[in-house]
Amino acid sequence: MFKHQIKINGKLLDLSSPVVMGIVNLTPDSFFAESRYHAGRGLLHTVENMLADGAEIIDFGGYSTRPQAEDISPDMEIKRLSEGIEAVVKRFPDLIMSVDTFRANVAQHVVTNYGVGIINDIGGGTLDRLMFETVAGLDAAYILMHTRGTPQNMQQNTDYTDVVSEVIAFLQKQIARLRLLGVNDIIVDPGFGFAKTTLQNFELLNKLSYFSELGVPLLAGLSRKSMICKTLNIKPEDALNGTTALNMLALAGGASILRVHDVKQAKEAIQLFQTYKHAGNEPDMVL
Repeated sequence: MFKHQIKINGKLLDLSSPVVMGIVNLTPDSFFAESRYHAGRGLLHTVENMLADGAEIIDFGGYSTRPQAEDISPDMEIKRLSEGIEAVVKRFPDLIMSVDTFRANVAQHVVTNYGVGIINDIGGGTLDRLMFETVAGLDAAYILMHTRGTPQNMQQNTDYTDVVSEVIAFLQKQIARLRLLGVNDIIVDPGFGFAKTTLQNFELLNKLSYFSELGVPLLAGLSRKSMICKTLNIKPEDALNGTTALNMLALAGGASILRVHDVKQAKEAIQLFQTYKHAGNEPDMVL
């Protein structure tokens, strides 16, 4: 049976209706320049606006995972995250926070020191052998993403016989490992843009409903990704309309969480999708 709730910091987050995760990059080199923030008023203002626009979760990243990104030390990643999250948690103590990291010691630090409720691991447990055990010990919710290799070489690892079945098989295997360790609050992410070609990304999106067989909530991270930019021959700064279009397709495919740079537009897409979805049950609805 599909699970529509995730426990985060002892409270249940209802995912029976899709929710929005806002992206805050505490890095100087993320692929979308307008998502880069530093500790201070700009960061707090951004988080405040995202919450006002309807974000249920804020995802903080201290390590850029764009293709061929610079590899930084765990200490530098912790420093970036700590400076930003410390300022935010003082202002918004009830905020549901996620941290985008593939390092177990970083996960340990942010959960223990700042009450971060979700670890968003782009490595899906492949980039740090201690990650699964660490998450199990922390009792944190976990986002399991598919990728191959590292951010520095992932785009050299796009050779699949059947990208959809291979991604699902990987996620099934990792979910089983997590369950054995007692991790029950799992979200899966197919990893759009990670070790996939543009065509493979669209194939995953086309068959996103297949991921429902995993029995856990599904996150779609399509916001301003290269699959949009390469298809339309535009820059990330111009990819909001394309993002909204693909987010609608992700919702139709069963996504429970949209991870985005632009919260207001994603919330509007969800509202329109939900109205469309339930229109058949409202025969007297007046437009």
